[in-house]
Formats: sequence, C-alpha cells, structure tokens
Amino acid sequence: MAKKRSGGGLTGTQQAAKFLGVSVLAGAVLAGIALPAAGALGLAAKGTVEGFDEIPSNLKTPPLSQRTTILDSEGGLLATVYSRDRKVVPLDKISPYMQKAIVAIEDGRFYEHGAIDLKGVLRAINRNAQEGGVAQGASTLTQQYVKNVFVEEAGDDPEKVAQATQQTIGRKVRELKFAIQVEEELGKHKILENYLNITFFGQQAYGIEAASQRYFSKHAADLNLGEAAMMAGLVQSPSRYDPINDIQEATKRRNVVLQRMADVGDVSQAEADKAKAAPLKLKVKTPKNGCITAVDGAGFFCDYVRKTILSDPIFGKTAEERQKLWNLGGLTVRTTLDPKAQAATNEAAVAKVNKDDGVATAVVQVQPGTGKILSMSQSRPYGLDQKQHQTTLNLAVGSKMGGTTYGFPVGSTFKPITAAAALEKGLSPAQSFDTPWKITMQESDFTRCDGRPAGNLDWPVQNELESEKGAYDMTSALGKSINTYFAKLEQMAGLCETLTMAKKVGYERELGKPIRQSPSATLGSLESTPLDMASVYATFANRGMYCTPVAIESVKAANGDKLNVPQTKCTRAMSDRTADTINQMLKGVVEDGTGTRAGLSDRDNAGKTGTTEGRKDAWFVGYTPNLSTAVWVGDDVGKRDEMFDITIGGVYYDKVCGGCLPGPIWRIAMTGALDSSERPQFNPVSVPRAEKPKDPEKEGDEGPDKPRKPADDKPGDTDPINPFPDITIPPEMLTGGNGNGRGGNR
Repeated sequence: MAKKRSGGGLTGTQQAAKFLGVSVLAGAVLAGIALPAAGALGLAAKGTVEGFDEIPSNLKTPPLSQRTTILDSEGGLLATVYSRDRKVVPLDKISPYMQKAIVAIEDGRFYEHGAIDLKGVLRAINRNAQEGGVAQGASTLTQQYVKNVFVEEAGDDPEKVAQATQQTIGRKVRELKFAIQVEEELGKHKILENYLNITFFGQQAYGIEAASQRYFSKHAADLNLGEAAMMAGLVQSPSRYDPINDIQEATKRRNVVLQRMADVGDVSQAEADKAKAAPLKLKVKTPKNGCITAVDGAGFFCDYVRKTILSDPIFGKTAEERQKLWNLGGLTVRTTLDPKAQAATNEAAVAKVNKDDGVATAVVQVQPGTGKILSMSQSRPYGLDQKQHQTTLNLAVGSKMGGTTYGFPVGSTFKPITAAAALEKGLSPAQSFDTPWKITMQESDFTRCDGRPAGNLDWPVQNELESEKGAYDMTSALGKSINTYFAKLEQMAGLCETLTMAKKVGYERELGKPIRQSPSATLGSLESTPLDMASVYATFANRGMYCTPVAIESVKAANGDKLNVPQTKCTRAMSDRTADTINQMLKGVVEDGTGTRAGLSDRDNAGKTGTTEGRKDAWFVGYTPNLSTAVWVGDDVGKRDEMFDITIGGVYYDKVCGGCLPGPIWRIAMTGALDSSERPQFNPVSVPRAEKPKDPEKEGDEGPDKPRKPADDKPGDTDPINPFPDITIPPEMLTGGNGNGRGGNR
C-alpha cells in the first residue's frame, strides 16, 4: 500500500496515478462525445451527438421550485410557502454586474467556447497533476447548469441527489452530451438566465432574486458591483463564503471575484480596487417560510388551503401529481379569507381562553350564499413548539384536512336540524308537548332509513334543570333547549327524515363514516366540526340553500396560467319558508333564551347554544343574514376532561355552558367582522305558537279585553291558537320514548 509523504502530500507514485486517472477520464469523456474530427478543437455548440436521444424538455425550461404566495381576499399577503426559496426572473431583471461577475469567476471564456472548454479541460488536467489532487475544475457554466437541473429534479431525495452528483465517467459523458445540445438550442443568454435562477446561493436561497433579498433586501436588478461580486463568489462554496457566518472570508472571496472581473476587462482596475476597499454592507432579511408565518393567526387557514391543494382532484388526478404541483410552487393563491373577519376571530379566540389553558377554542366563519370561509382561528397558536403551547391540529376541521378524527359532539346545536326536518314534514311550530323533567323512550319507536328499528334499548332523556317541565312549543323549546321536547319531536318528524336533513345541510362525519342512526342524534351526540356547523347554520341564513365551504378564489401558476379551483356547490336543503321559520325561532334564543349573552343588539341575529355529556364540549353557533360563525370550546389534547370547576382565561366557571363562554366569544367575533353600515334582515314570517295553558286561579283577574303585559310576548307566552283544528294527536305521541339523553345540552 502506497504511503503519504511526510507532511501529508501524495507520493510520486500516487501523483502519477492521479495524473493518469485524470487523463484517462478526460480521454474517455472526449471519446464518449463522438466529436467530429474537424471540430474537435473548438468543441462548437453545434457539434452533433449521433445516436443520442433528443434533449429533455426540462433542460430547456426546467420546472424550478419556487415560492408559493398565499393571499387574502383583498390581495394582502398571508404567507409565503416553499420547498425552495426561489423566484425566477428574466435576465433583464438581473444586474449587469451580476451577469459579468458570475461569468468572470465561473467561466471566463463562456462566450468564446462551446459547451465544453477544451483549453480549460487541458489546463485542469495539467494543474491537477501538478498539485496531486483536484485543484481546478473544468466545468463550463453550461455543464454546471445541466448538473444543477438534475440535482433540482432530485429534490430532497438523498438517493436521487447522489445519482445526480455521482463522480462517474458515465454521468460526466451524459452531462457533456446534454450540455452540447443545450448550447445549440438555448444559446448563451438563455443559459446564463437559467443558471442564475437555478443556482444555490446559501442560506436557503435558490436563484439570484431570492439570494439578493436574503443578503441585501433588494431585487437582483439593483445589485451594485461589490454586492454582485460577493454573490458570485458564493456559488463555489455557499457555506464557506457565507457572509452571515464569516464576513471576513466572504470579503476575501468577493475581492477575488472583483480582481477576476478586472483581469478579463469587465471593470477597470480602479473600479475593482474601489469596490475592494468598501466594507460589505449586508441588510439581511430572515426568510419567512410556511404557514407558521401567517398573519393574524391565519396559520390554520393557510394549512387548510395547503391541504385543499394536496387533496382536491381538481389540482391533479393523483396524490403524487398534487404533491408535485405543491412542491414545484410558484403559485399565487388568492383565498377567501377576509382580513377584517380574520382579525376579529383571532381576537375573539384569545379573548377568553388562554393558550396555556387546559381547554382550547376554535372559531370559524362562513359567508351564507357563497360558502366562502372568511376566517379560521383558535386559542392555541399555530406551530410546532409545544413548550409555547403551539399546535398544528386544526380544531375547526376534520382529520382529512388536518384536524381531529371525527370532530366533536355538537350538543343542542343539532336541535334546529330536527326542527327543520319536522317543519319540512308538515308539523307546525306550534306543535307542543307537555313533558316532565325526564322521560324514558324506546329506541324501537324510532325507525332507521332502512326501515328497521333504531334499537331495542331504553333511552332515558332529561332536561338540564328539574324545573324545566310542562308544555313547550317549538319556539320555546329551542329558546330553553328542552331535551325531552326534541326527543319527542324527532319521533314525530322521523329519525330517518332528521338525519336526511342533517346530510342536506352539510352535517358530515369524517373519514367517510355514515351518520350513526341513533335517536340521540337530536341531542347532538354525533360529532361534527366547527366548519361544518358554521356551514349548516349558513343554510338557515341563506333561506334553505346549502353551499359547500370553499377557501380558494383563484390560483395562478408561475407562468401566469390560471388553474381551475374548487367551486362551491349550492343545493336546496329545505324550503325558504322552513328556513325563515327557523330564523325567527332562533332569534328568540339570543333575545331571551339560552344565548342572551351572545346576542347582538344592533341587527337581526340568531343562534343556538350547545353542551355535551359531562360538559366536555361547549358550542355557540349563530348567524346574521350575511355571516355564520361557529365557536367550540373543549379539551383538545385527547383527555376529554369535563368542564366543571375550571378556570379558563383567568375566569372561574363552576360549569361551562354554551351561552356563558362560547356565546361571548361569538359576540366578539361577529362584532368585529361585521360592517356596521350593513344590517340586512331576516325575511319576516309569522310563526304560529301553541296555546298557553290557562291558570284557573288567575283567569278571573284579567278579563278577555284586558291588555296583555309585555312579558306575554316572550316565546311560549303568546295568545292561544289551535294549530290543527281538524287533527287529534294520538296520546301515545305525547308520552315518553327511549334514549340516551341527559341534561347539559343547552
């Protein structure tokens, strides 16, 4: 085994072997190109490569990974996302100093030789043999460009990167052959442009525009002589000459480039000396990448947009195609996010729930009639630092879009769906039941959509308070959130009809799971997400038309082409009369029902509170004619703790309810998002009310002509009417049934 000389140099034998190896490599490369004898010395760009495949199109116009820009609905920047921080610019947008500097230091004879510089090859062989190593390369800019294209294609795959950079004669011959064809088809100016856009300049910056912004906070077109020389010097070793980490080494390298520019006549010696004497003046701009940089807490919405592009077939038939589109980037994505609404929900999400609380809140807003998602916020900040209570789990959506597995049980916010199903079946809002505090119904009395009984067990149902008993009609039962009433109403409306209505208004379960056909659905035992619930209630605001939620308004590719984007699909879920009736009844919830702390005093608004078994979830979902907002509060870390005797946002709650915490959050979000000058109204309808039971002891105190007190206008307290004068309701329809409902569903 040969040994190194003292001092670490190669022995004479090793030098000879090195020289021979380099010479053989050069000879093999030249032979592999099959150059015409007459043109061998010049190696002109028009030299042919017989029997070789045509040049791949990606070498002519390489698909360079670039930044994707995500904008709000007004064109404001939400976030910049990229796998490669790059922005492709034409040659006329790159400083002439930069063009000259890169040619001078990397390939001084670029405009004189063809794809291969024979003089450079021979010079490198001689120099390397003398030095006993690889002291000098011979790759032209064109060769470097071809190699960079293969590296770019390899992306972040280590195996593919290794293949693109392996030091073998075969790879070198292939690279040189392509270089000849690139020169012939593209020409020098286009090659230089492509080279400056593909090259890595360190600090996560690919291409000259991103690098100029990174180091000097300016466009590539504005680089001066000294700046351009420093940038050109980075290419050989971005880490060694990184000015941020070692400004002295970067300055030395800059000066080498400046002297080379003077030597080849690009600048005068005086210009070079002046630039050398000037200190490097960096103006570093920290790169901002990913949804974590989104403004106004919009990281979760940003990630939802990303998931949409990666999952919707409109952006590619396969997951691989969609992933390639996203990784390639260069997209300009204009979203539906309204900056005013987002600022409002972000404020609301953290107003009453702290990021380090044991529970979290999610707030999402949807525009009725368009399905546009206007805002999406939660109390825990978007990010990966758990010590800072950050999370990437989007509590507003399901697992497919980065959220929880199925969502959360919705509690009494489901009850308006049951009411809509009943109205569509022809039942009157005046339908009343005289219910005790708690009842037991039979699952077998409810019929599934396949015609079979829903079960064979008892279903115990009870109200929140023992005092909640007596006669209720639909309006008063919604206002007070009476469980026993809605258990009976679901029985009359039909379990299948109720669940069919739920599906029509967008109440979905994640992972393709069908809605469980259980009588307890009317009490909100089934899971959904805040986004879906905001869309459900937007259906009421939109007078019965359900519109699928959308987050993207337009997408432009890097070349300016417009891509197709998902469009909302609007379908009629119920009659406009049914929706108008629901709106009027839910107005009572915020006026004098369980949602009074949420109600807005300056405009028509409606909504519904909801809590679930053990108060593990608390909801308020409400709307105006032009905005629907859902608020959820609960345990987001999997323990699903009950919210009794708990401090949230610095405030103690003996028990959390939909009206006392989600309700006020909803009010903050709605107040901030709505335009004070726009106050659309619900379509007014007269809602029939049930007959108020008479109290014989008080009947004589007020004659038939005595005016009613204002309190008599509350839901459930209007003048007696007979909604169905020709129909007798069977007694068994007014008695118990079965199920799994308990109090706490307000």
